[in-house]
Amino acid sequence: MARNRQRDRAATAAAVVETVDGGLAELVPDRERPRAWTLLIDGAPQSHVDLDDPAHLSFEYQRRLGHIADLAAPPNRPLQVVHLGGGAFTLARYVAATRPRSTQQVVELDGPLVQFVRRELPLDPGARIRVRSTDARAGLAKVQDGWADLVIADVFSGARTPAHLTSTEFLGEVRRVLRPGGLYAANLADGPPLTHLRGQIATAAAVFPELALTADPTVLRGRRFGNAVLLASDRELPVAELTRRVATDPHPGRVEHGRELADFAGGAAPVTDASAKPSPAPPASVFR
Repeated sequence: MARNRQRDRAATAAAVVETVDGGLAELVPDRERPRAWTLLIDGAPQSHVDLDDPAHLSFEYQRRLGHIADLAAPPNRPLQVVHLGGGAFTLARYVAATRPRSTQQVVELDGPLVQFVRRELPLDPGARIRVRSTDARAGLAKVQDGWADLVIADVFSGARTPAHLTSTEFLGEVRRVLRPGGLYAANLADGPPLTHLRGQIATAAAVFPELALTADPTVLRGRRFGNAVLLASDRELPVAELTRRVATDPHPGRVEHGRELADFAGGAAPVTDASAKPSPAPPASVFR
């Protein structure tokens, strides 16, 4: 029944709309893919899901997070993943499709959004995906030490990352949850003069010894508001392979690391709980 409902809705190009805690949630059908949908919250695109091909990643930043998931372990090895922020569970579906038998925990504060997505875009019943409706930091605190191969943070409230998810104390919890050699990947959004992004690099550098950043060059040059993906670990990062993959994406990006990334941060100070602020609100033109 659920699959037929999805096919019928896509065929008639009818959006599905529901009010959730974060605002007005819309599932808009993809006219080029019969059972693919884009999730928007108050008009801001959040996720794209193809139920027929969950390994397909449409959004630029989600493709980069997918590359990181691909590089987190040798091919086909199951992962243990914590997703902070659920959206339409795009990355959890991707990992389940590309690495069968992976065990994943999704933490999403917006309970009505979770119910909406699970009803309209059902998860594969065979996927080992557990969803908790709670605050990201509170949910992270319940994960045991050294459990995760990969922690992905993609948390936005009103198109802004909450302040308490931007600090060294928060990243200390992330590192506690990661096993030795595990990866942390965060979707960050900023625009000129990139104060938030530089501060997040400095914050991560205070907790993790190895960092890399990938984004569209125009974002890194401060010419427009956009997404950047920050990668951190206690081990040497697969920078060369990540660079190759990002460079061959439909929308090619750049990877910064080492001295170049430190220079980009420009001496920014690490953010603590006492000084934390939400990420900047995107200009209205971003979603037009």
